[in-house]
Amino acid sequence: MTSTTLANSPVILALDTCTELCSAALAWQGGSIAESVDAPREHSQRLLPMIENLLSQSGLKMQDIGLIAYGRGPGSFTGIRICTSMTQGLALGLDVPVIGISTLAAMAQQAITEHGAQQVICAIDARMGEIYWAAFEQESGLAKLVGIEQVSAPETMTSPFANADKVYCCGTGFDAYPALLQHAENLTLLDAVKYPQASAMLALASLGWQQGQATSVDELAPVYLRDTVAWKKLPGRE
Repeated sequence: MTSTTLANSPVILALDTCTELCSAALAWQGGSIAESVDAPREHSQRLLPMIENLLSQSGLKMQDIGLIAYGRGPGSFTGIRICTSMTQGLALGLDVPVIGISTLAAMAQQAITEHGAQQVICAIDARMGEIYWAAFEQESGLAKLVGIEQVSAPETMTSPFANADKVYCCGTGFDAYPALLQHAENLTLLDAVKYPQASAMLALASLGWQQGQATSVDELAPVYLRDTVAWKKLPGRE
């Protein structure tokens, strides 16, 4: 993350607990810092101390935060609720806007930034014999969605990149269903990117801010992809 990326953005706090990984990242003019831990049953206990540690290391205060980027899903229902609830509480207390970042886009962004990927397919194990998945391509260094994000049976996953030399594949969906890699000859597993990282959300959040996509906390919108789950706001925030 560079100061150029954040030239027109406030201090950004990014949070994600939508998968087994709990992560947080902080970006400001001239720098960024991030922390993550694989602790699937401890997200609610780990996240706030992680944020406080990032602030301490950066020399910033909670009141310096101007935008909260949250992992909006898809992913674990419980994990998404922890992330959205923490975001809601912090944003209300600080009176700052929020912006939801796709967990699938965050993985694609990491593949692009750290591994030079041009085309990426990301898939998260959705349990119940399904995967959350989407395809992305690199555009000006950022992950751009190709098509839509969806939940489906693994065998229905298709690649829109038939003519690409190499398509990187990221996420737990490919661990749960290795046969996915056989759907096309140009698919290559990128095992280094297994979960979404808050650090990869920063560039996407900055772009979203510049494009006017940030909203008030009242418009916070988790994405489950399965329509059997409803997000409930805190009492009095209907």
